[in-house]
Amino acid sequence: MSAPSFVAAAAPIVPSAGDTQLVIAGLAGIALIIVLITWLKVNPFLSLALGAVGLGMAANLGGGKSVASFATGFGNTMASVGILVGFGAMFGKLLADSGGADRIVDTIVGRSSAKALPWTMAAVGALIGLPMFFEVGLVLLMPVIILVARRSGLPLMRVAVPTLAGLSVMHGLVPPHPGPLVAITALNANLGLTLALGIVVAIPTVIIAGPLFSRYAARWADVPVPALFETAEDHGENPSSRPRPTFVAALFCVLLPVILMLARAFADVIAPDAEGGLKGVLDFLGTPTVALGIAVVVGILVLARGGRMNRAAVAKSLETSLPPIAGILLIVGAGGGLKQVIIDTGIGEVISRAVSGSGVSVLILAWFVAVLIRVATGSATVAITTAAGILAPVAETLPSGTVALMVLVIGAGSLFLSHVNDAGFWLVKEFMGMSVAQTLKTWTVMECIISVVSLVGVLLLNLVI
Repeated sequence: MSAPSFVAAAAPIVPSAGDTQLVIAGLAGIALIIVLITWLKVNPFLSLALGAVGLGMAANLGGGKSVASFATGFGNTMASVGILVGFGAMFGKLLADSGGADRIVDTIVGRSSAKALPWTMAAVGALIGLPMFFEVGLVLLMPVIILVARRSGLPLMRVAVPTLAGLSVMHGLVPPHPGPLVAITALNANLGLTLALGIVVAIPTVIIAGPLFSRYAARWADVPVPALFETAEDHGENPSSRPRPTFVAALFCVLLPVILMLARAFADVIAPDAEGGLKGVLDFLGTPTVALGIAVVVGILVLARGGRMNRAAVAKSLETSLPPIAGILLIVGAGGGLKQVIIDTGIGEVISRAVSGSGVSVLILAWFVAVLIRVATGSATVAITTAAGILAPVAETLPSGTVALMVLVIGAGSLFLSHVNDAGFWLVKEFMGMSVAQTLKTWTVMECIISVVSLVGVLLLNLVI
């Protein structure tokens, strides 16, 4: 079954102006958003709001109707994606605060040989990155990368690149990560199908951009391991470990929402018309909001108990998880508002007709739109929300499999060419003590590889779906 749509069923849209004026208004609105973010350094939420309302007014929708349309889209988005993002943030903070993330990392890395370590770190990055926001996962994994490189004796890039590749691929391609969920909801895609196809594309992408590319990255940037995050163990001491959940418990909690959503998808394939009974239970448990809500509750019971967290510690963990995502929620909601304005003006219909008559692959077009916005703004979140909003009317005319693949190419495009206007670029550079040139040759190239390999993988899947 599909994720809930941003927009309820409504009467056919009456274009607010002629095709030429609508196209000019659409281009002007997107250009305004990009200029506000990149040149004037206006906050992305405010930029999206101003651009959406300005687009509506330029398309002759009127000031009042433009604001109302934006508010409707914002509200519908928050009613679906906002809840998911909140639950995801809570679960990720619990995983980190309880020591569950540390347990997963220590267990997997401790059982790997030096030769297998790059492959293991790719798996660690993917696993830890699955339930967490990219920036949170990056900050959490940086000490792990540096400590593993120091103790293993491997070049820093042989450890760092695979880990970051696993983290970044999850960020762009695989739900329940918030990025793909935003696109799934905007395009009304089948979540289970998108999840399954995302995993298929993600595995070879992580391998190519991670362990394989890290061999070249280590030559291009022979960076010494930074003198950060030293522990008592590094000085020959054997400190007592803090209480942590078991590896099995932590792994179960991370994979639980994915298992529930996949179970629902399989049930839809096996018995699409069945109602009630086991099928009804799986439909309920596999709903993204329910699955992530269950993960939070199970995390409170299992992770907190394993980490010996009392009620006050659990309450503090949950409370402090939400303020950092306020900005992300507003940006995502504003993206939904922009999408609604594009639909209500009739611009979406113009785009849909142009795409269907152009002969250009809709998947390549979706990837290219996301790439342009990503390179211009430096924000993967803005790229996903804006590209999904622009292409949502096109998705309404496509089969379910193609819509799922469109979600993946938008996610892939949102990762392309991370450079100096991207906060992630500077986080990686500073943590690892690299120069700008070294960061461009490693991190930026890795992101481009992820984006292009994912696009190729999706296009290959499109041949058989």
